[in-house]
Amino acid sequence: MDLGLQGKRALVTAASGGLGYAVAEALAAEGARVALCSRDAGRAAAAAERIAASTGGDVHAIEADVADPASLEALFEAALRALGGLDVLVNNAGGPPPGGFLDLDETQWARGFELTLMSAVRGIRLALPSFAAAGGGRVLTIMSSSVKQALPNLLLSNVYRPALVGLTKSLAIELGPRNVQVVGIAPGRIATQRTDELDRAAAARSGRSFDAVRADSLATMPAGRLGHPAEFGRVGAFLCSSAAAYVSGSVVLVDGGSIRAL
Repeated sequence: MDLGLQGKRALVTAASGGLGYAVAEALAAEGARVALCSRDAGRAAAAAERIAASTGGDVHAIEADVADPASLEALFEAALRALGGLDVLVNNAGGPPPGGFLDLDETQWARGFELTLMSAVRGIRLALPSFAAAGGGRVLTIMSSSVKQALPNLLLSNVYRPALVGLTKSLAIELGPRNVQVVGIAPGRIATQRTDELDRAAAARSGRSFDAVRADSLATMPAGRLGHPAEFGRVGAFLCSSAAAYVSGSVVLVDGGSIRAL
């Protein structure tokens, strides 16, 4: 299937590793020109080099902290200079701090709000002029399975990620007449550094081994394994493409069937 991404200009935030990287690589493999960012300039550059080497694509690295409004604005300015415009925005951010209600202070709540919700709000706002100039665009926001099912010890994710669903649904209606499609993608348990960190934290809380915690998790999953980042990335690329032109306001789970909620 031709996804119609050849030559499209895409910005993927927080893409030096993990799920953001996977989507950026899949977009580049389909012929999109990609700008990606990380808070660490060295990691961003290394990610861009790896993607360019594996796909032969045009990939640009930019240093930015998506939780900081000034840094996010500078990111868009740099991406537009590099790409000459924007057709696709992939909103991603590192997961908010783990913890339960009694563990989290006001600073962590504020940081989670800026990182998880407001980075997407601001990013979409900054992308809209470029979409208008291009005659339309696509927004993909990377969320979490917590939009369907509350996850233990991840209160901030359970609170702020569902707000992204509300944003996606609302903007699909509001921006549809401008030929802007807005969609979400929600990972289950994918083999990333974040998943390893959460399992190590669960092991420490419970006094059990990492292997035991991981085995219990896999036993609940119909697929019997963690997802591969590339599997997630390919779904993300599809949702960013003209092949999914009539998909808007939806959130697609990539979870191997693990989430039981309807």
